[in-house]
Order: sequence, then structure tokens, then C-alpha cells
Amino acid sequence: MSGRDTIGFRVHPAKLENLRMKIQHRLRAAVAAVAVGAVVVLSGCSSWIPDQDPNQNPANSSSSSVPDPAPVTGPAGVVPASFEEIYNQDVEWTKCGGGAFQCADIQVPLDWDNPDSESITIAAQRYNAREKAMGTILVNPGGPGGSGIDLVSYAPAVFGRELLKNYNILGFDPRGVGQSEPITCLEPAEMDRFLATSYGELTEDLLVKATEEQKKFGQACAKNSGAILGEVDTQSAAKDMDLMRAVVGDEKLNYLGFSYGTQLGATYAGIYPENVGKMVLDGAIDLRLTSHAQSLQQAVGFENALRAFVTDCQTRSDCVLQGSVDDGMKQIDQLLSGLLANPMPTDHEGRVLTQNLGFYGMAQPLYAEPLWAMLRAALTEAIMANDGSSLLELSDMYFGREDDGTYADNSFEAFTAINCLDSREDADFATMQAENAEIIKAAPVMGKFFGFGAAGCADWPYPEAPQDFDLSAKGAAPIMVIGTTNDPATPYIWAEGLSEQLESGFLVTHVGEGHTAYGQGSACIVEVVDDYFVNGTIPAKDPECK
Repeated sequence: MSGRDTIGFRVHPAKLENLRMKIQHRLRAAVAAVAVGAVVVLSGCSSWIPDQDPNQNPANSSSSSVPDPAPVTGPAGVVPASFEEIYNQDVEWTKCGGGAFQCADIQVPLDWDNPDSESITIAAQRYNAREKAMGTILVNPGGPGGSGIDLVSYAPAVFGRELLKNYNILGFDPRGVGQSEPITCLEPAEMDRFLATSYGELTEDLLVKATEEQKKFGQACAKNSGAILGEVDTQSAAKDMDLMRAVVGDEKLNYLGFSYGTQLGATYAGIYPENVGKMVLDGAIDLRLTSHAQSLQQAVGFENALRAFVTDCQTRSDCVLQGSVDDGMKQIDQLLSGLLANPMPTDHEGRVLTQNLGFYGMAQPLYAEPLWAMLRAALTEAIMANDGSSLLELSDMYFGREDDGTYADNSFEAFTAINCLDSREDADFATMQAENAEIIKAAPVMGKFFGFGAAGCADWPYPEAPQDFDLSAKGAAPIMVIGTTNDPATPYIWAEGLSEQLESGFLVTHVGEGHTAYGQGSACIVEVVDDYFVNGTIPAKDPECK
């Protein structure tokens, strides 16, 4: 689990509604089967999306009401030496997706260290400003491995009106991701087996088995992906963003990054501080931390989020968790522990809920408070009826697994490949065992799923990419860093750290639950972010938005 930071609200609302209805229907049957008198009624799961304007949704937007962006005749800003030709490429934008959307393929070098490198394609989609554009904002949803094309598709529904009125919003799939040159590793059936495998508490012998599985995964990635597998590090993706900045005609990069997208944005600022325009980093990652420190603090973040869920659950009549909050945490711990030896049956043919899948099924709803109702229902089904179907579906939502057994994207493969190029740590068993004990002590329920992360990259087919940029981004324009106080995936302390790390960073706090803040329901956050992008306003003090 360590480091994974998929953003909950990026899941399409229609998918959430379908899953909500399936869980509700199944739970009613399960409740009847065990003769429980009350029926759980789940609340809708798209209600937390703010500023929704049905007239501007992709499905019903009118292209005639939105101006096309001004034509671009050449690159803007400084062009890196030896890359003049690719910076001067002609990019053809064509209408796509209905309404005010345009798509393009942008060429970037496969290897930024080699001016003679072959090029690869970065797929991009742009939502044009509703009025005259001040410029373009590049967006990244996180992961690593999340699709910016998917994110920009939701922009009309989740971004602030002032932002949409004044800027073109450009989403792209980073190298190795989605519609760009993709990482490819396993066939769906093999991916099912790989993700379902659980090891429990790792002995030295079990660690050998787990490391061998990871090695085979990496070998499959190398066989099926080719040279791109060694070129998907974050610094290379940041250099791609500078090329995109230039070809859309902007002197400075305007950027909105969520979760891992904050690492990508901070890396860009460290490489090109003079090119930073308006930059917002939401759900921040502190780049100074070791992988172990990140795992430890993320485990505590999920432990705190789970405790908040249990506290809320026990105020409701449909909560299956009894006694005190500590008692409720123990019930969940017992459920997860029991899955190791006894995977739970489901109504998905040929599939059971293993411990690993059970953990992800619980982790997914902790990303956004409106998903807690789904988790309450899934826990009721599992505890009362020994049925893991709903937890399995929540896990599938996390990994992008479709009902037909295929995977909607390659986010897991890209996540692993990018992380393994960005950083490695000591895979010595004794070292990892000591670190694991520290994590479990700090997060007794969730911590057992965050240890031994170094083993995942120990035998990766390509070496770690050298880190060569200024962590402080000295000389960059002011950069907004947003942290949510009980964010499970990117703990608030990381936002404090990144805002301190960046010479020009300033902190905006969202007091609340869930992962990331912009577009999650806080009108205050939307106002602060939009005012910064449109008017350049920097709050005199942290607004501590709710």
C-alpha cells in the first residue's frame, strides 16, 4: 500500500452510484437472510461535488458558447539547448468528447538526457475557458499513475466557476500512463492473482517469496513495455510539462496538482523555478522524507481516518461496530486478520475476499467522507453475513477493475514503475523488520499493510533515476500548498513540510476529512484557489477553510 494515493472523488459519479445501488441491494438481501430487522439505506455518493453546473457538463456543453483558444505560432519562454526542434513542433488540437473539449498528441523525447532520443506521445485533453483565456492550467490527479485526461473530463463539474471562466484546463496522461506511451505488465487474470495475494506477517522465508513475486512482476513489465519502463521517473515527466507549457504558448507554467501531483509540481519548480507561474499543490507530499518515514506517517493517517470513520459510524443506527471506538477498531482488526487464513466468500464467481483485497476495500472509502456510507454497508454485510462481496467491489474500484474482469487503466503498473525509478531503500530483512514494528506500534490496525515496502523495488529491471533538482525551488513565484487536517493518504504534516521546504511556499489548511480539498465541497477552498489563479491573491494568513 505504501505511497498509493488515488483520489476518491475522481471516480466517475455514475460508477459510484452503480456501486452504491449494488451494495444497497445486496445488503438488503443479507440483512433479511440473517433476520436483522433494520434495512440500511445509503446516502448518495455524488453530493460532495461542489459548484456543479449541469449546462457545462461534457455531455451537454455547447461548443458555440465557448471561445476557441488563440492560435499558437511557436513555443513560449526559454527552450532547452538541443531540444529546439521538438519544442517547435506543430500540435494539432481537434474537437473531442463533445462541447468545449479538444484533444491532441504531443511529442516528447523518450530520454531527456539524450537530444537524439526517439520521441514518444503524450496524450492531452483541454477544456477551453468559458470566456477569454488568461492562459492554461496543467492538471494532474495523483497516483502516480492517475489520468489527467480523466480529471479534465470532470473539470466542468468540480472546478470553480472563476477558474473555468478564465483558464483553459489541460489534462494529460504522464509518460507511462493511460493513453500516453503506457507501461504494460500483466494480463487481467494474472493481475487478479497478484493483487489478491496476501502474506500476513512476513518471516524471512515469506519475504523471499514476496520478493520473487515482485521480481516476476517487474520482469513482465520489462518484457511487455519496452524502453519506456526505464524513462517514467518524475523528473522526466516534469520536463514533459515544460514542453507542454511552451507549445500552448505560456511563458510561465500554471499548474494544479493533487496528491502525487504535488510531487510532480514541486519537482518541476525545482528544475525550472524561473518558469513557475501560479502553482497549487493540494494533498502535499514532503519530498524530504525517506520512503520509510512516508510509510509510517501514511499508516498513521489511515489509522486516524479509520478511527474517525468508526467514531461517526457509532453515532448511526446502521452501524455494525459495537461498544467503544477502541472496540470498533478491534472488530475491524479481527475481520482483516481473519481473512489471511480464511478468505471470505463473495457472489463474484471464482473470487474470494483475501486479506490484501479486504484492506484496499476498507482503504478506498476513507479517501472521501461521503463514501463512508458504503463502508458501513460493506462491513455490515461482511460481519453479519460473512459475505465479502461489497468490500471486494470497493477494492475493485480502487484498482480500476471492471465487472468483466478487465482493468480500466494501467494505474497500478504505472504507480509501481514510477515509484521504483524515483526512490529505493534498504531491502535488508532486519532493517525492514524493525521499521515494520515501528509502523505497527504507531498504527496497530492499518500499519501491518505498510511495512516491507523496500522489497517491492529491490529487483526492479531499471536503476533508480538520479535526483537532480533544487528541493527549495529557490527563485520560484509563490506556490500554494494545501493540506487537509485528517487526510489519510497525504497527512497534513506533509503539507506543512512541503510549504516549509519550498522557499516561496505558503500553506492553506482545509479542516476536515478526506484526501485533497479543491473540488471536495469546501466553498472556502474553491474561493481561495480561484482568487489566487485569477487575481494573484495570496491570503494574508492561513484561512483554515472548512
